[in-house]
Amino acid sequence: MRTIPLEAYMFLSILIFGLGLFGIIIRRNLVTVLMSTELALNAVNIAFIGADAHLSLADGQIFALFIIALAAAEAAVGLGIIISIFRLRRVESTDEITDMRG
Repeated sequence: MRTIPLEAYMFLSILIFGLGLFGIIIRRNLVTVLMSTELALNAVNIAFIGADAHLSLADGQIFALFIIALAAAEAAVGLGIIISIFRLRRVESTDEITDMRG
């Protein structure tokens, strides 16, 4: 049976994490920042699963499940906060949120 080398998992993980980090830093739309955070978390999942496949352990899968649960909770709470900010202030950008300080 042919297995995928660990370097391929890590390269893909670094690439996706870089895209997520780029989206978090560059984008100003709140929903896009939330999606970029999810992308970065999924990159960490790929790294854990790749290490798990290479080392033949179950630890990476367990960590990945915890990260998936954390990402679901983060998406629910984050989207709720974004919706409430938009309803109260009609703000869509992260720059406008920092201008709301008292």
